[in-house]
Amino acid sequence: MTRIAILSALAEEQHGLLALLRQPQKIHRAGRDFWLGELHGQHVVLALSRIGKVAAATTATALIERFHVARIVFTGVAGGLAPGVNVGDVVVASGFVQHDMAASPIFPRSELPLYGRSLIACDEALSALLFEATCNHVAKAQAGFDAQERVMAHRVHRGLIASGDRFVSAATESTALCHALQAAGHEALAVEMEGAAVAQVCLDYGVPFGAVRTISDRADDQAHGDWSNFVREVASRYACAIMERVLRLLPKK
Repeated sequence: MTRIAILSALAEEQHGLLALLRQPQKIHRAGRDFWLGELHGQHVVLALSRIGKVAAATTATALIERFHVARIVFTGVAGGLAPGVNVGDVVVASGFVQHDMAASPIFPRSELPLYGRSLIACDEALSALLFEATCNHVAKAQAGFDAQERVMAHRVHRGLIASGDRFVSAATESTALCHALQAAGHEALAVEMEGAAVAQVCLDYGVPFGAVRTISDRADDQAHGDWSNFVREVASRYACAIMERVLRLLPKK
């Protein structure tokens, strides 16, 4: 049996997915609840990574070692970094970098020690599928907008996401982070706290990984605002709709 893992950091980011799971079975492992079942014709495992890179790596390892998942997809929210990446937009990751990895002077800043790289690319085929599904959903959602609403319509981006063990919530910090990443040759679209760790675990095990993040804030002084309401009312609905499209497009095994 081929299983697909759907990961989010917090329950709010998966709100709605669990309710749709057919024949759900809960297995407790590594201090976490993993929900097995069928979703849109695919065998899936739903799990919460929890917050931060270590917690996310633990969850990803358990998914691979215990449940033998064939793919891992991360859905959730992120802070926008690049100009034009605004609240409500969606970023499909092309790859990840750890913005707080600093083993210099032994290794260059942001390079993963003994990996010889700082950037871990997402699986190309899975990312293309996520991008197609996201674009289709956003276009469908906006089809009923009037002309004025379409000017402010949400956009879909594809590019690099930076991960680190801190919540970026000040304009000065966000600007400094952008400059540091650019100095290292990275143009990140968004920032969050888990994706790079999951990407590294998937690289080690040879498991395809993809991620889609809805922008909940601009990683600035307003980042703490109405976060929980946005996740529940916007991001979780995007996750449900996008994953439905992806699961229906994937071959059944």
